[in-house]
Amino acid sequence: MNESLDQFEAEKAARIEAFGKDIAFQNRSRDWLEESMRKLYVYNFSWLGRPIIQNPIDIMAMQEIIWKVKPDLIIETGIAHGGSLVFSASMLELNAACGGPSDAEVLGIDIDIRPHNRKAIEGHPMSKRIAMFEGSSTAPEVIAQAKEKAKGKNRILICLDSNHTHEHVLAELEAYAPLVSAGSYCVVFDTFVEDVPALVFKNRPWHPGNSPKTAVWEYLKTHPEFEIDKSIHQKLLITVAPDGYLKRIS
Repeated sequence: MNESLDQFEAEKAARIEAFGKDIAFQNRSRDWLEESMRKLYVYNFSWLGRPIIQNPIDIMAMQEIIWKVKPDLIIETGIAHGGSLVFSASMLELNAACGGPSDAEVLGIDIDIRPHNRKAIEGHPMSKRIAMFEGSSTAPEVIAQAKEKAKGKNRILICLDSNHTHEHVLAELEAYAPLVSAGSYCVVFDTFVEDVPALVFKNRPWHPGNSPKTAVWEYLKTHPEFEIDKSIHQKLLITVAPDGYLKRIS
């Protein structure tokens, strides 16, 4: 059984490495992603009844990370309808059922939590594992609250998915990435903004040159404790977070 699993993993690693060299496949994947964003594809899905504005392939990647890391705290900036919070809470519930931390929870931070969304999230069966703070994710008082929440936690995972400008994401990285435990991740969503025409986000303040990816690149210049986990992007190909899966290595 172990030999069979080892062989499977070796074959998978070889495929992923090959994907990383397949420029034509990468280009087709990027073209599909760009067109999907023009058509608002990511708005079509929900998780356990709550809209989750994410690419389904990235949701699969997050499932793998949460299972592997088994965090006792996930901090997410950006709440919207709450689908991502419910997803994370449900994964923590599954982890707990399989021997993971029994008291694991997810903290969501958003500058504007709409009353109807708050009511739906707080009324959800997964709400027992969800806490929410309203306020700017880069405000000193909100950062202080998050750090207080992180005290005593052993394995922390961070997901940044709020304002996607360079300045804001870099400020979030400086504030929250240090909380990430070794071997865990800080996932920066929508780094693909850097790779598609500005026209795709014509009504938004972010665009190529002013994006989450430029913030990631800037942050990594002075933070060698993190590295981009290229294997995730190479595996997914269609992802809103190329160069955005940052693994803490020390």
